[in-house]
Amino acid sequence: MSISELPLVGVAASSCAVTPMVHQPLSADEAAALAGVFKALADPVRLRLMSVVASHGGQEVCVCELSDGFDISQPTVSHHLRVLREAGLLSSERRGSWVYYRVEPTALQQLSRLLDGGVSAVAR
Repeated sequence: MSISELPLVGVAASSCAVTPMVHQPLSADEAAALAGVFKALADPVRLRLMSVVASHGGQEVCVCELSDGFDISQPTVSHHLRVLREAGLLSSERRGSWVYYRVEPTALQQLSRLLDGGVSAVAR
């Protein structure tokens, strides 16, 4: 008997039904836009930077505060922050010689809707 022929024991038939992750599939444009966001978050340093900025509860964070705790140079931190900004996850404002970063709430809401199974993850 092969594995595909093994009967399921103790599992109700209705529990095997697959619930769709989203109510409607992403369009090609939506998928392309979201792929860029996920690509930006796929790097461990960028994911950590994003979490540091997000942990400030909507408040902005100076780049000088973000360099601490990372075993990389400040120019590398700035590069990763630029990638997150270009993906639309962060916004920034220069004040004198310092740059302040904040999370873009609409970008996080779009990701949340997709991951929660919302109808459309990308604003049109």
